[in-house]
Amino acid sequence: MEFVLVLFFVIGLAIRLSSVLISRRHEAVLRRGGAVEHGALNTKLLALAHGLFYLACLGEGIARHAQFDKVSLAGLIIYAGAIGMLVWIVQLLGPLWTVKIMIARKHVLNRHWLFRKVRHPNYFLNILPELVGFALLFHAYLTLVVGLPIYLVFLVIRIRQEEAAMQHLFSAET
Repeated sequence: MEFVLVLFFVIGLAIRLSSVLISRRHEAVLRRGGAVEHGALNTKLLALAHGLFYLACLGEGIARHAQFDKVSLAGLIIYAGAIGMLVWIVQLLGPLWTVKIMIARKHVLNRHWLFRKVRHPNYFLNILPELVGFALLFHAYLTLVVGLPIYLVFLVIRIRQEEAAMQHLFSAET
């Protein structure tokens, strides 16, 4: 079973790294257009927390000799749904999507119904379900109970930084 756990970890890591590559490509274009990054330190801490969460899930899964069962299946389904949301959100935001808070010179709010109905869908429909699903997949309950609240500290800071950086866009909409 350890091989299967490592395989799931490698697949999850590959998905995350591919999203980072997309982000870097978008970021380069945004920077050339004069975009400004906000909250750089917290972005690095959030990325570190994400990576450590993944590693902790793998370690805990191996330590528990986790077997693929109904809990793992539920985690895989939640994780797959979260990655589906990531793909959709990247498509909706297009070149504005990055893992960083990048505000373009002529940044326009996305008015798609998803962004009107769900505040921060990338965080609440992608990242949080991704982490929960990954932890369940590995039976990493300790990681979920301890690691997720720690991750949430950085995520709340991120949300506040993003909203502050975009405040002028919200006020222009009203």
